[in-house]
Amino acid sequence: MNIAMPAAQRGLSFSGFIFGAVVLILVSMIGLKLIPAYMQDAEIKKLFVAIANDPGMQKASPRDIRTSFGKRASIDSITAVKAEDIEITANGDRLVLSASYAVKVPLGGNVSLYMEFNPSSAN
Repeated sequence: MNIAMPAAQRGLSFSGFIFGAVVLILVSMIGLKLIPAYMQDAEIKKLFVAIANDPGMQKASPRDIRTSFGKRASIDSITAVKAEDIEITANGDRLVLSASYAVKVPLGGNVSLYMEFNPSSAN
């Protein structure tokens, strides 16, 4: 008679499951706090590209370009960059808008994450 021995159990222990769940929750919470900053950066870049590609803005004065950005930014609720912070340059016959700004995201208690963004209409 052949009696089979039971195989050793494999799997995740309860403490391993709790540790994995805690890590997953922390990463998710941090990610959810960072998403708005990245979304606002994408919106700013989209505005820069729209203004730079607008035929009416190619020969406009820097004041008119900043006014256009200010109006568009107020519609999209962009608060990270002010119209005065925009750097306006010309790359050949093409208008290039850029800015540099930083965002401080509080994570909890006295811990914050400091992120720097440099959106531009180039590329």
